[in-house]
Amino acid sequence: MRIPRSRTSAATAAFGATALATAAALTVPLTGSATAAPAAAPHTRAVPAVAGHTLVHAVGSPLTSEQCQAKWKIACYGPLQYRQAYNLNPLYKAGITGKGRTIVIVDSFGSPTIQHDLDVYSKTFGIKSAKVEVVKWGKVPQWDPKNEEMTGWAGESTLDVEMAHAVAPDAKIVLVETAVAETEGVTGLPEMMDAEKAMIDRGVGDVISQSFGATENTFPGFDKGDFSSIQKLRYAFKDAAAHKVTVLASSGDGGATDNTADGKGYYTKPVNSWPSSDPLVTSIGGTQLHLDDHGNRVRRDSVYNDNGAGGGGQSHVFGRPQFQNGVRGVVGNRRATPDVSMSAAVNGGAWIYSSYDPTAVGWDVSGGTSEACPLFSGIVALADQASGRRLGDLNEALYALYKHEGYKPSSGLVDVNDGTNNSYKGVTGYTAVNGYDMATGVGTVDATRFVRALARTSRHH
Repeated sequence: MRIPRSRTSAATAAFGATALATAAALTVPLTGSATAAPAAAPHTRAVPAVAGHTLVHAVGSPLTSEQCQAKWKIACYGPLQYRQAYNLNPLYKAGITGKGRTIVIVDSFGSPTIQHDLDVYSKTFGIKSAKVEVVKWGKVPQWDPKNEEMTGWAGESTLDVEMAHAVAPDAKIVLVETAVAETEGVTGLPEMMDAEKAMIDRGVGDVISQSFGATENTFPGFDKGDFSSIQKLRYAFKDAAAHKVTVLASSGDGGATDNTADGKGYYTKPVNSWPSSDPLVTSIGGTQLHLDDHGNRVRRDSVYNDNGAGGGGQSHVFGRPQFQNGVRGVVGNRRATPDVSMSAAVNGGAWIYSSYDPTAVGWDVSGGTSEACPLFSGIVALADQASGRRLGDLNEALYALYKHEGYKPSSGLVDVNDGTNNSYKGVTGYTAVNGYDMATGVGTVDATRFVRALARTSRHH
């Protein structure tokens, strides 16, 4: 995993590979001890998926997409465009806004200005804000805006919170901040899993958004075929399944490859990342939206592949789960990712507002699958509300919907099949073709139709 990079204070290009974060006004301290990890050198590190995927920094106010094209040669989108693109407005008119549902976002360190920043974001785009509850897990260190690791996670937190709110405006958001203490074998992941299990056991949260990951190959024992270091971290996901809590994870921003243990390079062969690769997690991949200033598509979605690429491919740890039997011709004998995809391209990135770094207060354009994951967490909150219950593990219902209804309007699934791919850093990836593929999974969604179809299908799975 990589260490997150800091933001720069000017409108400059700075690209990278992974991200996560979220914070709030009410701070609820919790304590907990990390579950013991296997004894080994601490190479594996939890890293925010957003690190480096910010192209425009500290702008005074958000521009229209047309203005972004003229100024920076990229598209840039606000929440009203996402609402149009994903057909969310009919749900809102029907009262499906995420009300009564809670999205849990897990990030290290968090952001000290998260509530203020969400308020500014919401007011600027004319949408109502929401209360962000911050839960501190363990001895979270005092905020230091000069600490690049902290600011990297704060950027992820900001993106996560604002994207989840953009889709599910009435959902409650809980930002869980972890301390990322040094542990044997892995860094940060036991604390995150402990925090998630604590939230689940306390009945807090209907969906958990994880915009972070670590390459499977970096876990202790992997090179010897010993996957126990990953298996011992799965307890939170098993607990989530038992309590009908949905767990999501970004598929990564390295295409068919991902970061080496030093965080500086990439593997020269196809690899995958955990927790996205876990069969108990729904893996969220990345697309590129092509929208006008009103959010209408000017051409169909393509694969996210600019300044990063949507993660996808076969797991080397997990075999093919039963829910992917219907796509065995594509995935072979392995668990494959992603499962479904949302907006992630930097060229077509999201406007976010932050003030945690006093040298770079203002508006950024950010992307990566750490954008896609919280966007989809909002979709899940809407589906839970529409169902009147938690949908829990989505994978069986998602693939059943794909198998039985495919891309009929009734399913709400939208195929991404334009022939683009997620090849990255010299490693050949996968092409978006008709049907399921390891570039975008089953594709993306028309939210109004998908929310209702998912609620309907989940009753039988």
